Amino acid sequence: MNQEDYASEDAYAADPGSGDDAEATRRDAGEAESSRASRSWWDRNADEYQSDHGAFLGDDRFVWGPEGLDEAEAALLGPAASLRGKDILEIGAGAAQCARWLAAQGARAVALDLSHRQLQHALRIGDSDVPGALLVEADAGRLPFRAGSFDLACSSYGAVPFVADPVNVMREVHRVLRPGGRWVFSVTHPIRWAFPDEPGPEGLSVAASYFDRTPYVEQDERGRALYVEHHRTIGDRVRDVVAGGFRLLDLVEPEWPEWNSQEWGGWSPLRGNLIPGTAIFVCERD
Repeated sequence: MNQEDYASEDAYAADPGSGDDAEATRRDAGEAESSRASRSWWDRNADEYQSDHGAFLGDDRFVWGPEGLDEAEAALLGPAASLRGKDILEIGAGAAQCARWLAAQGARAVALDLSHRQLQHALRIGDSDVPGALLVEADAGRLPFRAGSFDLACSSYGAVPFVADPVNVMREVHRVLRPGGRWVFSVTHPIRWAFPDEPGPEGLSVAASYFDRTPYVEQDERGRALYVEHHRTIGDRVRDVVAGGFRLLDLVEPEWPEWNSQEWGGWSPLRGNLIPGTAIFVCERD
């Protein structure tokens, strides 16, 4: 994808390839347009995404980002033993790898995604002997669950970067969580929007304003959005969390581990050892 001088959060969560005719630009994109673009993009690209990255993600592994931080070690949702019997919602689940790991710990896991094709991959993976999760096709801004349905909620690069109204998503998560419930989500570290989305030395020089919140859009020749991603600063994300009714318990910025030699879009050992690539927000419902 040609992002010109723009830095985007897409390389891990979407690794976009909308087509050779797609035009990359920065322009406004509302909630409905963003949702339509995300659904259609993932339905078109789910096969390639799972083929390219399924080995790294695993069938039942919970990875928080391209650095490879594993929930089994990080325990951001709590110790693995504490997950047994818990009702846990994964938002923007893709092929439900994280939800399947949660199910393997004894949780009652629900994997929600707006892409029908991604959930078909979840069904394909579910043919193995690893415990599965309930699959739900829905938009993160309109969660189809009763209030207080879950003990925990999580999202690894899912939904949050792609919605025009993140506070609405926070409020929806708050609604479906029980009091004291934890909400943990990861996104590309916002500082990355100031740098070109390149894994080599060319990706180490600031090329755009960190404070420019104009969405990144790939559009066709008629101006219809094929892919949309929304930039929020660290401060914006914190305010979104608070506006959604949560307390921020921790902000985790994983360092690049020595064992990880892979390049994934703009993520690489070179960049990962110099600037953060992922931000993980650990929140609690009041």
